[in-house]
Amino acid sequence: MSLRYEEFFDLAERVVAEAERLQGVILADVRIVYAPRLTIRVIDGRVHQLVQGVDRGAAIRVFVDGGYGFGYATRLEPGELTRVLRDAYSMAKAVASSRARLQMKPLVLDALEAEEVWPVKRSLLDVPLDEKLRDVMELDRLVASKVPRLKSRSVRYMEVVEARVYASTEGRRIYEERSLAHLSAYAAAREGDVSAEALETVGTISGYTLFDKKSPEAIADTLERRIRGQLRGKTPKAGNFPVVMAPEVIGVFVHEAFGHLTEADLALSGSVVKDKLGEKVASELVTIVDDPGIEDGFGTFKYDDEGVHAVRATLVEKGVLKQFMVDRMYANLLNVDPTGNARAESFRVPPLIRMRNTVMLPGEHRVEELFEGIDYGYYLVSPLGGQANLDGSFQVGIQEAYEIVNGEVRDPVRNVGIAGNTLETLMNIDAVANDFQLSYGFCGKIQTVPVSDGGPHVRVRRLTVGGRSL
Repeated sequence: MSLRYEEFFDLAERVVAEAERLQGVILADVRIVYAPRLTIRVIDGRVHQLVQGVDRGAAIRVFVDGGYGFGYATRLEPGELTRVLRDAYSMAKAVASSRARLQMKPLVLDALEAEEVWPVKRSLLDVPLDEKLRDVMELDRLVASKVPRLKSRSVRYMEVVEARVYASTEGRRIYEERSLAHLSAYAAAREGDVSAEALETVGTISGYTLFDKKSPEAIADTLERRIRGQLRGKTPKAGNFPVVMAPEVIGVFVHEAFGHLTEADLALSGSVVKDKLGEKVASELVTIVDDPGIEDGFGTFKYDDEGVHAVRATLVEKGVLKQFMVDRMYANLLNVDPTGNARAESFRVPPLIRMRNTVMLPGEHRVEELFEGIDYGYYLVSPLGGQANLDGSFQVGIQEAYEIVNGEVRDPVRNVGIAGNTLETLMNIDAVANDFQLSYGFCGKIQTVPVSDGGPHVRVRRLTVGGRSL
């Protein structure tokens, strides 16, 4: 079922036509969004949240020479959009004539007409609510029956079908529609004085197919394995060790510890890579991209929220820093081609430079080769939280990890954390496997947007692991 609302184009055209009559406008654009949503949350066997509705509204931006204004409307009526446009224009004029005058101007693009409706295998809008609720409750039941020493559990299902119309004074007219579904299952357990918690997530843009990608039984089994590993695992030794990162862990590392450093607004505000374009920042085995074209990624789309064609940004190529992610403003400032990295949480806020699908590309090693030659180290399978700073320091918690002894994966370990310097860690990568896996989640940077990250198995020669003293 397609959400093609021709009346939205008519409204957008009216806004653009009026904006073209305003004096001094460099660029004005309107983004109209219509998004049916559903959230189901079950906690310890009880439905805690069940919310269904439609989020709809329009965002309007106006740029004049050195000034910028933004406004939004929740009533999609001509008079209301005209009011928002004029308010945004007044803001832009006020900024242009004040000491707050902007030093950047948006990149103005050629006219374009485009339409992109992402295909789905089973439309989210065609699946009855009671079927979705049954599936969530069945997963909750399986978690309760499988996870040992369970203290609490929760399952959250979220879906949105977003139809977006974009129009600008450049003559760009774009329609894009895509679906997102996301499931997270959490469990907490305790045995004696040992606590454990585990999280598993699944995502897709192909409709109601989450349980085709990973069955409820498999999700519950994953939580069970992680909880058992933490309850019965060893405490890791503290120190610097070789580690093998599985795709989930390298994905979080690439996104959190490196990706944010290469968003142009953060890069130019003082990140550790600010002045390193063209320089070696990683092992020559490392290539990192932010790619909006990856199949079934949460950050997969054709046009961003500024109406820019989204293209792959090659952040690192064979160890060399090649590119920053940009929006229209930073593309113009840096005199580079736009990458389509401008994204907004909703029509209520202006777009920011954000990641899409940020991944490390596979190498040539077989996965099993990465463990060879490691006398003692750690196999890091799945993360649980993390943080990074613009100076390149990072910390990541690990919810599933194992010892590596004489090249073999051995006993599980618990309470594992890794920390270090991002560029030093990238330089210490000495083997990259030929597999690949994508993960799904949400990134918070003032606003929250859906993203994917991932990569292959990767070996790091030396990384700081937290745990008990040697």
